[in-house]
Amino acid sequence: MTSTATAVHVATPVTDRRLNLISLVLALGAFITLLDTTIVNIALDHLREVFDASVGQTQWVATGYLLAFVSVIPVSGWLSERFGARNAWMFAVSAFLVGSLLCGLAGSLPALIVFRVIQGIGGGMVMPITLSIITRAAGPARIHRATAAVALPGLLGPILGSVLGGAIVQSLSWHWMFYVNVPVCLAALVLGRILLPATTGERGNRLDVLGFLLLTPGVVAIAYGISEISGKDGFASAGAWLPLAIGTVLLAAFAVHSLRARRPALIDVRMFARRSFGLGSVITFASGFTTYALSFLLPLFYQQVRGETVLHTGLLLIPQGLGTMFFVVVLRNFTARFDGRFVISAGVVLTMVGTVPFALADTHGGTILLLAGQFAQGLGFAATTFPVMTLALSNLSHDETPRGSAAFSVVQRVGAPFGVAVIAVILQNLLHGGTTAADELSAFSGTFWWTVGLSAIPLLLAVFVPSEKRTEPAETAVQAR
Repeated sequence: MTSTATAVHVATPVTDRRLNLISLVLALGAFITLLDTTIVNIALDHLREVFDASVGQTQWVATGYLLAFVSVIPVSGWLSERFGARNAWMFAVSAFLVGSLLCGLAGSLPALIVFRVIQGIGGGMVMPITLSIITRAAGPARIHRATAAVALPGLLGPILGSVLGGAIVQSLSWHWMFYVNVPVCLAALVLGRILLPATTGERGNRLDVLGFLLLTPGVVAIAYGISEISGKDGFASAGAWLPLAIGTVLLAAFAVHSLRARRPALIDVRMFARRSFGLGSVITFASGFTTYALSFLLPLFYQQVRGETVLHTGLLLIPQGLGTMFFVVVLRNFTARFDGRFVISAGVVLTMVGTVPFALADTHGGTILLLAGQFAQGLGFAATTFPVMTLALSNLSHDETPRGSAAFSVVQRVGAPFGVAVIAVILQNLLHGGTTAADELSAFSGTFWWTVGLSAIPLLLAVFVPSEKRTEPAETAVQAR
C-alpha cells in the first residue's frame, strides 16, 4: 500500500481556491471527452455519405468508441494507484488528444474506426480518474461542491454537442469534429501539470490479472449487447442477448473472485453492500431509463415529428442546459441545506413534470411549453445527479477512492446506454407498422409516457437514501498546504 508520508500528503484536502482550480481543469477533460461522443453521433449519417458506407459499417464509428471507452474503466483505478492519479489522468487526456488528431486525419472509414478506438481508450479513463482526484482533493466536507463541477459536463455535453455538431456538419468539414478537441486537450494538459495534486504511484501494486480477464470482457460484452438491443429484433436478437448473457456470467464470476481475493481486486464488490454507495449506484443505473433516455428521445422528436434541422434541434435543446446551469449556480448551495432524500425526490418529480408536455405535444405549436418543460428537466437532472454522486462517493476512504470511482463509472456507462436501449426498443415497437405522421406522433407520445412511468423507480429508491440534513453549505475553508 501507499507509504505513510504519501498517504497523508494526498489525503489532506486543499484550499477552497485550489479546489476550484483543480475542478476547472478536471471539468475541461471530462467535458471534451463527453462532448465528443454527442458531436460524432449526430453526424453518423453524414459520415455514411462521405465514405459511401452502409449504416451498419458507419455505426462502428460510435460502437468502436463505446467498447474501447468501457473496456478501460475497470483498470483505471489500478492505473491511478500504480502510476499516480495525476500521471494517469495526463496519460488519458493525451491518448484522447492523439486519437482525436488521428481521427481528423483519417482517410478511410476503417482508419477512422481504429482511431476512434484509441480515442475511446483515453476517454474511458478520464472520468473515473477525475472522480478519484476530486474526491481526495475535496475531502468529505466539500464533496457536494466538487462533484458538481465534474458532473456538470456529463449533463451539458449531450446538449452542447448537438449544437456544435450540427454547426460543424453544416458549416465546416467533418474533420473539425475531432480537431476541435485538440486545443482544449492541450490546455487541459498544461493546466493539469501545474494545478493537479502530484501523487506517487505504488510500485508494488500488481494488476489483478484474473479480475481484469473477467471484468473487462464482461463489461465490454454487456456494452456491445446493449448497443445491439435497438436493432430490428431487439432483445430477441442473438447479437444482443448472447453478449448480454456472456457478460453477465463473466461479471458474476468476477464478483465471486472479488469476494475471495486476498489482495484488492480491480473493483471491490463489497462497496455495493454499503447503503450509500449501493443506493447511489442503483439510482444512477435507473436514471438511464429517464435522464439519459430523454437525451436520446428529444432530438429524435424534434427532427422526426417536428421536422427540425440538426442545428435547429441543438438550439431548441439549450433550455435543458440552462436549467442545469441554474441549479448549479443559483440553487446548489441552497439545496445542500436540505435532506438528500427531499432533493433527489424533487429532482425526479421535476423531470417527470418536464416530460409531460412532450407526451401531450402535437406536430406543431406549444413550443414555449416544450422549452419550459426542458428547463424543468434540466433542473431535475441536476437535482438528482449531484446529490446521488455525492451519496455514492462521500463515504469512500482514501484508499478506496480510485477503485470506488471506477466501480461507479462502470455503473454509469452501462446503466445509461441500457436505459436508452430499452426506451429505443419501446419506441421502435410503438412505431412498428405506423406510416403516417399521426402514427409517429402517437409512438413518441407513448414512449414519453413510459419515461414518466419509469421515473417511479428512482423516486421510490430516493425514499431509502440515508438522511443527512445540513444546516449550512459544507464549504469549510481548509488551511493551505
